[in-house]
Amino acid sequence: QVTLVESGGGLVQAGGSLRLSCSASGRTFSMNNMGWFRQAPGKEREFVAGINWSGGSTRYADSVKGRFTISRDNTKNTVYLQMNSLKPDDTAVYYCAADPSYYSSFIYDTSARFKSWGQGTQVTVSS
Repeated sequence: QVTLVESGGGLVQAGGSLRLSCSASGRTFSMNNMGWFRQAPGKEREFVAGINWSGGSTRYADSVKGRFTISRDNTKNTVYLQMNSLKPDDTAVYYCAADPSYYSSFIYDTSARFKSWGQGTQVTVSS
């Protein structure tokens, strides 16, 4: 099991950029697929992006394709979410999460699959 801590959220104008970071503690980070999810007020938590254990494969929600990029640095036990061309609809609390399986070949987009979660970081995009 890994412990996750997100950072990098904040207030940004529409069209701007932010980079979120998620630092992980634990020995298994480099073996776990990772995901970013978000939850806006009054809405369910939704998948944003996922990356496999090696960083060689990624997956995105249609709403962020071409604007967001997920990456990881296993030497630093960190996963990133670069967010460009931000829109007011991107306003939410962003969470990183770890798939507990090791060396999984499939990147899941369902929150129930992920068992370790960070505390979340607020992203607010003003119009």
